[in-house]
Amino acid sequence: MSFIQTERHGEVAVLKLDRGVTNPLNLTLVQELSQVVLEARNDPDVRGLVLASSSSRFFSIGFDLPELLRLGRTDFAVFYRTFNRLCVDLYSMPKPTIAAIGGHAVAGGCILVLCCDYRFIAEGHKLMGVNEVKLGVPVPYPGDCILRHLVNAKSSREILLKGDFYEPNDSLEIGMVDRILPVDEVMSASIESARRLSALPAGPFQATKRNRVEPVLAEIEARLAEKEELFMRLWFSGEAQQLLKDASKKF
Repeated sequence: MSFIQTERHGEVAVLKLDRGVTNPLNLTLVQELSQVVLEARNDPDVRGLVLASSSSRFFSIGFDLPELLRLGRTDFAVFYRTFNRLCVDLYSMPKPTIAAIGGHAVAGGCILVLCCDYRFIAEGHKLMGVNEVKLGVPVPYPGDCILRHLVNAKSSREILLKGDFYEPNDSLEIGMVDRILPVDEVMSASIESARRLSALPAGPFQATKRNRVEPVLAEIEARLAEKEELFMRLWFSGEAQQLLKDASKKF
């Protein structure tokens, strides 16, 4: 069973998370998404990428807590490091990337869309945010770094330390999304934006994007191993395990 639907719209590849209504992130989904992102990166016929969901209710609810809480430290470390590498690979994609957000994108789901160049969200009750601090763990370090470079210092402080979710208008105001659109226009607008960006001369586009992402990637790589160890130590603490188990009952 595949958890990623892939479509081609000319030179734009559309990757849709397809694991039920909420698209919880487990190792299989993350590995599969990593593979299709790599394929899109290396395919000369793909010049732009749209990351989306097959669910109209959720882009992704984030980590699959019921499944991940059953893992021991070694297996959880494999999942967690794979997720972080996916974030780095998506963020460093040399081609234009657009997140088409038709439903809630929270926690790990929010981090994935932050890794894209642009984010278009559907109007209405569509929440975004990273609530990890409320669950006893920090935001995964790649997501933390990317968010702090995306929005201003005051907004990143509020988003990271409070762990709240934001409605589309608030997400737009603080810089987490770029456009709010009617739900039936999100996908077409995302594909068209990817198409327009991919029509730019590839060399200058890639150089310009590299100038933007390289300082963030350097910050991530310099301390990622240390931050992963800290995250896993906190994940397996008694306090976090109880908070995570309580949260998992909502899945």
